Amino acid sequence: MVITDMDGTLLNSNHEVSSKFFEIFKQLKKQNILFVAASGRPYYSITEKLKTIKEDITIVAENGGLVIENETLLLSNALSNEKVSQLFNIVNTIENTYPLFCTKHKAYIKRASDEMIQLFSEYYSNYTIIDSIKEIKEEVIKIALYHPTSSEANIYPFVKDLSPKYNVVVSGNHWVDISDAITNKGHAIQFLQKKHKISTAETMAFGDYNNDFEMLQCATYSYAMENAHDNIKAIANYQTSNNDDFGVERILEQLVINNIQY
Repeated sequence: MVITDMDGTLLNSNHEVSSKFFEIFKQLKKQNILFVAASGRPYYSITEKLKTIKEDITIVAENGGLVIENETLLLSNALSNEKVSQLFNIVNTIENTYPLFCTKHKAYIKRASDEMIQLFSEYYSNYTIIDSIKEIKEEVIKIALYHPTSSEANIYPFVKDLSPKYNVVVSGNHWVDISDAITNKGHAIQFLQKKHKISTAETMAFGDYNNDFEMLQCATYSYAMENAHDNIKAIANYQTSNNDDFGVERILEQLVINNIQY
């Protein structure tokens, strides 16, 4: 099993997947290596980036809140309506912070400027603008919080004490994600390893930020990107080049070559 995060990992700084990766994927498929895209992004956003291979891969979306294979939902962890209301009351008081309520099919965004909505739409292309959380009629998988300068400095200190009742993680320079306590990429990967009878020693994973922490611990071949957060570099067994220098592709090329030789 090969698992990769998306932003800062498989995607370059322009949020693109390289043509090189799609060529390597053909070899992974031939060698019966299961490929998993594991991201804080929603399912529909991941499939947009990987639409030509979406039927041949497994998708772990919303930091492990959803696991989907070939459009079949395998795992879903949602927040109760009561928890969503409680969390909204807390995060609504944090200065200069924008909450997005993420469901399986779309994000509900509290009314903001056109500029901010356009920025959010790179990650959440299916969205509805709301004035009240009472307008949300679907199960909320995750609440994503955005700060224009630094989420770690300006959001995380105000929500970190919500752990361990919730999973609270800095998932990017601008993002903090809040999910149900059990929800993380590692939990989703363990579920897939058990389902497909794949061991930790048969697993390779790539990540760059704190929401990849548990996922990397599920893989003997765990790689931190050169551009990764120091926390990730500290726990990964290996390191590769950055996301603008084909960090994932360089390692996967070696994997498919070594498998052919083997």
